[in-house]
Amino acid sequence: MKPFFACAVSLCFALPAVTTAQETRRLPNFVIIFIDDMGYADIGPFGAKDYPTPHLDRLAWEGRRFTDFYASQPVCSASRASLMTGCYNVRIGILGALGPRVESGIHPEETTLAEICKQKGYATACYGKWHLGHHPKFLPTANGFDEYFGLPYSNDMWPFHPAVENLPMARRFDRWPHLPLMEGTAKDGVKIINPKVTAEEQKMLTTWYTRRAVSFIDRNKDRPFLLYVPHSMVHVPLHVSDQFAGKSKRGLFGDVVMEVDWSVGEILEAIRRNGLDKDTMVIFTSDNGPWLSYGSHAGSADPLREGKGATFEGGIRVPTLMWWPGQIPAGTVCNTPAMTIDILPTIAHLIGAKLPERKIDGKNIWPLIKGEPGAKSPQEAYFFYWGDALHAVRMGRWKLHFPHEYRTVGGLKRRGDGRPVRYRQAEIDLALFDLENDIGETTDVKDQHPEIVATIQKLADQMREELGDSAREMKGSGPRAPGQLEPGDKRFIVVEGVQTPAE
Repeated sequence: MKPFFACAVSLCFALPAVTTAQETRRLPNFVIIFIDDMGYADIGPFGAKDYPTPHLDRLAWEGRRFTDFYASQPVCSASRASLMTGCYNVRIGILGALGPRVESGIHPEETTLAEICKQKGYATACYGKWHLGHHPKFLPTANGFDEYFGLPYSNDMWPFHPAVENLPMARRFDRWPHLPLMEGTAKDGVKIINPKVTAEEQKMLTTWYTRRAVSFIDRNKDRPFLLYVPHSMVHVPLHVSDQFAGKSKRGLFGDVVMEVDWSVGEILEAIRRNGLDKDTMVIFTSDNGPWLSYGSHAGSADPLREGKGATFEGGIRVPTLMWWPGQIPAGTVCNTPAMTIDILPTIAHLIGAKLPERKIDGKNIWPLIKGEPGAKSPQEAYFFYWGDALHAVRMGRWKLHFPHEYRTVGGLKRRGDGRPVRYRQAEIDLALFDLENDIGETTDVKDQHPEIVATIQKLADQMREELGDSAREMKGSGPRAPGQLEPGDKRFIVVEGVQTPAE
């Protein structure tokens, strides 16, 4: 992190070591809108044509579009862990998508983005899908957020999942309990306010999250705030309110994206109405690419290859917009690679907060965001794991895949009823792609550039020493254990399909 006085000069923030209430107001607000399973081409600024996204279009016109922005891993919990901690998820031991019977989650000693902001007296809130552990010690309110409302994990983790819908209800509970809706504060704790979310109630999730986000902005207009809105949509099963049902030319999926766009508009309007537009940075991005096996209920990663669950570009490169009038140049584009791990150290830099004591992987990318002339990535490369196996590395324009299997729907006829097709397994050998000229990862050029392959392999070997690589049966020195339930911890247990507090 740059010395604090440099940050203060560049942003005209003159903050003393001890921040008073009046001086704190000069700190910027942050709003992070995190969409679930949104593909690279799913919004207007990235090519969507079959439905309007006017608020996101305006966000791009007034802000900066990031064409090469990445999630750390193409799956839910892993990706969210990286956003919240500034670490590759492998470092903090959170892999895959944590289910409702898992007894692990984010470790209490990891420093979250909310805890970074708490150093400077921020109000903090999370409205939406958390998915970093559903027991009380893992929830947002135990990890720096003042308020929480939402689903603790994915909205398909319920007894109406397509994989179990033909089973008797009692047998469905062996896999998925009912879906709980939670609400609470850091002061009073989180409670399950609805133990059996229905399909009709899922239609209201985007609206409910949005209303709470707007209320939070209105209530905290006179102090700095961090607002995190991790939407449950556009993850399947798709649900949309009556206001947007049937409005798009793309069926239910398009309707859902239009409602997400409406939500962005409501949040931006609250910022403007309160005169906070020049004090607020908004980040819009996604946790991974589209879940392609769901056919017409999935988005599109065009022109990228593959989608969610694969470390090709379609699984990890996500549509990203950043907005801060007067600070981020309007109508501009950043083609330099960046990743969600870089958001935490960037925000820490902007507010003069201390970085976590535990090692993180992200770096300050404010010069890229601000569009400073000649700004370059502070990262030598980005590393893409699937589980704890290193699949690929991006270094500048180049991306090297190591031999691995991956799932694909290529060549399969997909459905239009919200049910998935079964993936087939494919393999890739060692392959180098020039993403500047081959965004779709179609042509292996390793034989033409052996020196690039050698350089990236050296970087990969260094990362394997640090974080390991199960594909090579290597254990690194850097991974840390996730949080685990301990005797005496409060917990939720499943009783006849319902999550309930343990006695």
